[in-house]
Amino acid sequence: MQQTSIVRILFGCLVLFAHYGWGQTKPKKALFVIVDGIPSDVIEKQATPNLKAIAKEGGYARAYVGGQKSTYSQTPTISAVGYNSLLTGTWVNKHNVWDNSIKAPNYQYWTIFRFFETQYPQKKTAVFSTWLDNRTKLVGEDLPQTGHLRIDYSFDGLEHDTLLYRHDKESEYIHQIDEKVVDEATRYIRDESPDLSWIYLEYTDDMGHKYGDSEQFYKAVKIMDEQMGRVWEAIQYRQKTFSEDWQLFITTDHGRSADTGKNHGGQSDRERATWIVTNAKDLNQQFQKNTPAIVDIMPTMARHLQVTIPKEQVFEIDGVPLTGQLSITEPVVKKEGSKISLSWKAVEPEGTVKVWVATTNHFEEGKRDEYRLFAEVPVKAQTATIDVSTLPTGFFKIVLEGRHNHLSRWIVE
Repeated sequence: MQQTSIVRILFGCLVLFAHYGWGQTKPKKALFVIVDGIPSDVIEKQATPNLKAIAKEGGYARAYVGGQKSTYSQTPTISAVGYNSLLTGTWVNKHNVWDNSIKAPNYQYWTIFRFFETQYPQKKTAVFSTWLDNRTKLVGEDLPQTGHLRIDYSFDGLEHDTLLYRHDKESEYIHQIDEKVVDEATRYIRDESPDLSWIYLEYTDDMGHKYGDSEQFYKAVKIMDEQMGRVWEAIQYRQKTFSEDWQLFITTDHGRSADTGKNHGGQSDRERATWIVTNAKDLNQQFQKNTPAIVDIMPTMARHLQVTIPKEQVFEIDGVPLTGQLSITEPVVKKEGSKISLSWKAVEPEGTVKVWVATTNHFEEGKRDEYRLFAEVPVKAQTATIDVSTLPTGFFKIVLEGRHNHLSRWIVE
């Protein structure tokens, strides 16, 4: 009798091992979605049951685009500019995409796709988009400047098919393309489970430009919410059936003008005011108490996907992870005479902050900057002052290095 029980227990263990693996973690997946041109006040006023269901698993936060206003990193609140801020975790002074023409992206600032494919070439990436330029110009697929980066699967370019999608003044063809993009994304997620993927949908922005704050725009937002429900169902299927660990981020690239809602591109509060919906667990202070930025999403996904970013590239990222442990947030740097004063908010009481300074920006040309360690102070001090009288004047790159994260700021005189 006792032997029979032991055999049953051992057999049960073998079954569990075969299904889950011994000590293995769940496969990690990340998907980010950009739904174009929806300010935070609109998303909060409309009925969005599917976004709310996703946020219930993780959270909702008001967020911002546009860089640090009236500083070196001020960034136009324009579509492609916002997309690239998400992709690279940097503002326009670094990634150099100033408008939708995408004339000269600086590919020295790698996208999340390039980091991921470099570290995990055997894993799968995918792009589902109503705008072809997202893959060909921003991600820079197969360009020499990106090391001929390859996306494993793409579904885009339908906007150039004028036979199947006849271009009409009401942008109904964009709605139809969005639907096809969502259909294919949900199919591919359910069947193929890409490790890192991006969905981009355009229709909401088209309705905003044409009608501004209007029933047509609000209807487009409700359509988007239904589309997100389909995507969420596919993710839930993968999580339940295959025990995968999916991190989903849904956000927008810019707000809209306060007068009519038809325009964007400037630095008004409403044009900068965006939002983030996520199912992510372990959301930290940057998400829950501060106002996160679009640049924070990239380092968050990198942390989830266990992507290791080299130190010289980490020093260039403007974003702060929204999940997991942090040491410091909210940096402020100010130069007066030959001294630079620095401050930050301490998230943890223990540890130190290293203050690194460089006076060149060779990184933008693919070269190295020489950082000097100017100070190491207790994180709980929350302030430091450094003397830079021996350094050249005019330009300073400053990195605050805590145990769990970095903060990057420039001083441009």
